[in-house]
Amino acid sequence: MDMKSKTDAALAAPTGDSPAPFLNREISLLEFNRRVLAQAEDPSVPLLERLRFLCIVSSNLDEFFEVRVASLLAQHRHQSGADDTASINLDGASEECRQIIARQYAQLNDEILPRLSENGIHLLRRSDRNAAQKAWVKQYFDKEVRPLLTPVGLDPAHPFPRVINKSLNFIVELSGKDAFGRGTGIAIMKAPRVLPRVIRLPDELSDKPGASYCLLSSVIQAHMSELFTGREVVSYSQFRVTRNSDLWVDEEEVKNLRQALQSELHSRNYGFAVRLEVARGCPRHLADFLLDQFAVERSRLFSVDGPVNMGRLLELVNSNARPELKFAPFVPGFPAKLVNHQDIFAVLGRQDVLLHHPFQSFEPVIDFIRCAAADPSVLAIKQTIYRAGADSELMEALIEAALRGKEVTVIVELMARFDEEANINWAERLEEAGAQVVYGVVGLKTHAKLALVLRREQDGLRRYAHLGTGNYNPTTAKHYTDFGLLTSDEEITLDVNEVFIHLTSMTRPTQLSSIWLAPFSLQKEIVKAIRQEAAIARDGKPGRIIAKMNSLTDESVIRALYDASNDGVRIDLIVRGACALRPGVPGLSENIKVRSIVGRFLEHSRIFYFRNKLQHDVYLSSADWMNRNLFRRVEIAFPIRSPSLKKRVIREGLQVYLKDNVNAWELGSDGHYRRKKPRGSQAAHSAQLELMASLGLGASSDQHNKDNENGTDPVASRRG
Repeated sequence: MDMKSKTDAALAAPTGDSPAPFLNREISLLEFNRRVLAQAEDPSVPLLERLRFLCIVSSNLDEFFEVRVASLLAQHRHQSGADDTASINLDGASEECRQIIARQYAQLNDEILPRLSENGIHLLRRSDRNAAQKAWVKQYFDKEVRPLLTPVGLDPAHPFPRVINKSLNFIVELSGKDAFGRGTGIAIMKAPRVLPRVIRLPDELSDKPGASYCLLSSVIQAHMSELFTGREVVSYSQFRVTRNSDLWVDEEEVKNLRQALQSELHSRNYGFAVRLEVARGCPRHLADFLLDQFAVERSRLFSVDGPVNMGRLLELVNSNARPELKFAPFVPGFPAKLVNHQDIFAVLGRQDVLLHHPFQSFEPVIDFIRCAAADPSVLAIKQTIYRAGADSELMEALIEAALRGKEVTVIVELMARFDEEANINWAERLEEAGAQVVYGVVGLKTHAKLALVLRREQDGLRRYAHLGTGNYNPTTAKHYTDFGLLTSDEEITLDVNEVFIHLTSMTRPTQLSSIWLAPFSLQKEIVKAIRQEAAIARDGKPGRIIAKMNSLTDESVIRALYDASNDGVRIDLIVRGACALRPGVPGLSENIKVRSIVGRFLEHSRIFYFRNKLQHDVYLSSADWMNRNLFRRVEIAFPIRSPSLKKRVIREGLQVYLKDNVNAWELGSDGHYRRKKPRGSQAAHSAQLELMASLGLGASSDQHNKDNENGTDPVASRRG
């Protein structure tokens, strides 16, 4: 049996004890949240950062229900019988979420809050507050909260109010007669969204050292009975509903996508319900009433031992200036090539500049656009925008360039989930300044990260470009790991210009010489490069692939990797989140290892390395190896050509992560991840800490990388 036949046999429907060849995407994504939760459980992580990780898990689970569960529910409605895989996936995902949430609240109540109290940060329940604090809370309730509350007693004239997605609400069961002589009933009350969820109590009232806080929900609950004069509050509970948050616009029918989206944004708050959260003490009949009201199945009811929106505790993290309870401050480094250089174009005219965020500053990217806006020799700027954030110096620089009369073209992706409103606002401001704004290609999200500057010089027009793996968002650039390339390479910048022409004119792009472009060539080129390594291995020479990305779920790419493994190619995959590839299965993937890094920073860079007979091909990309990225988005992968910059990417983006035994988790063939730990006298290696030390302020990245310029095969060792 040849190797391809061997792979095909292994991919056949599993029988007996044989594992399925592909891991479940939803379960794999939830496994990532288990790894994030492990950061909150790790005593070596600073205490307030542990709380932050708990909040991140909550935010991630919110999005999981808003997007993935909503999608599965939509599929379930169109499937039946044996074909109803969505129902099976929903059941498995709900059980996984239940386990994660139980661990999450146990960590909050048993570890984080007691430890915070020991360190002078007290989150007080009603029973914890002393007499003076109770009096202050009463006054706060009367002056700040009660005027904003509107309890709605349910009857035919007072129907169940519309409940906004993820908002805090209360259901209250009442006895006794109301003002019109009617008996027992139910009231619904929305918590005011304009008030803070975490409230600091005056220090002088405390009998404990440090700072004391309470939750808005606790304030309301303490004075619930005062809202229903003459009636008795029998029982009550907080509740929160999570809704489908996908926006749908028929892009082929609407005349103006921005206007259509503006009208649709409001509807996101009222999509169909996908999850109901209640307090643990919520009586069953009240929970059943809410389930019926929102048409949510009991399997998606979650009773939690604490605030129904743990993510709001992030206010507690951000309000505390306690450096000893947070990660030590980190100041990113600045590339030596750009220090003290006023003319960034003169530098780029001589050499490419590689940036590794957040270990190196994002400021050079902003400077690139800012200098282009101010330079009288610059005639035009073109840029893609996926997530820029609500406050952005870079976007202000583009607006300034347009106001100065330069030709500014911006491809704004209006369908960037949860960033639609910010992007609409930027699009309007850019147009008002005179920029040409378009919204990408109908039916495809523009996810590529590109900026192009055209500058008139003595020998004619010259192109300069920035290409990156991450968004043009200065805020997330401080927390996400990404690579960016500043270049004046003629082939690459010509390709970048062709991509912009494609996006604005909607014509099919010409044959690109260096960039791989989705949805046209990216998937084909990736599979081609994988197969090329397989052919090299079949010839008895070393085949080697290392790839780093956020998610790996595309079956066509996974099948190519399985084939390459069976041909003897050694493959290391660094996949932060969902991974459908099952590694280490004899006859299928025994030469493939998968690991995930979860640490202080969110791993976000996409790097593809192919040994290719010592050519050491290195590509950086905006795309994960997912079907949506390869076929339903505009994405790019671009080569790193400079030998010294290749070595930097290989070392900083791959080797150091393969050595990590502190924040690394390895995926087993059973679909579960196991955390790596130093063994015996083995030294501890944290990729992120080492990169902070070598690239942060005070480190010389140029000197640092000279150590890696010798040798013929920088990735000869499987683990770096």
